[in-house]
Amino acid sequence: MTMKRRALLAGAILLASCAVLAAPRAKRPSAPGTLPRYGMLVYSDLCIHPDSGEFGGQRITLQRFAEVDTVLYEFTAGGLSWPVVASDVTVDPRGQQFYFTVQPPDEDERTINARVVDGGKALLLDGGYCDDQSVPMRLSLVTDYSRRAGVCQACPAPKIRKDKEREEKHPVLEVGPSSTTTAGL
Repeated sequence: MTMKRRALLAGAILLASCAVLAAPRAKRPSAPGTLPRYGMLVYSDLCIHPDSGEFGGQRITLQRFAEVDTVLYEFTAGGLSWPVVASDVTVDPRGQQFYFTVQPPDEDERTINARVVDGGKALLLDGGYCDDQSVPMRLSLVTDYSRRAGVCQACPAPKIRKDKEREEKHPVLEVGPSSTTTAGL
């Protein structure tokens, strides 16, 4: 091989290796059931009260950028509120939960914890729903932005604790020095 041919071959190899290194990397898909590293997700349980026609529920918009993650939080207080920009947004490195701090107008600052469930199709928020602390708030992933909000469902009947049931069936009698009541068998 002549010197010129070797130089051309070396140049071609160098050019090909530079092209391989400069090629953009394939986007790594996020694991199922986790939040993607980049993009925007909207979770909502917004509905319309049939009697008043007003909105009910909440909407959380999570925006994930290379530099920072942001959250816009909307809730109802009669009518749909203005979006509140959250502070202290922290997303779990595994993408399975996040939390953020909001301070709606005329309310105390609070931190909301959201856990990803159902393969990323919903969020469970800490806190009670319908005055029952055992029922978490569930917001579904919005995929159809043209869909109308559904009708709000009535709150489920509160669950009676077993302690109260037992107390109602078997009342505890107070026993003291002045008590003359005895329980009948």
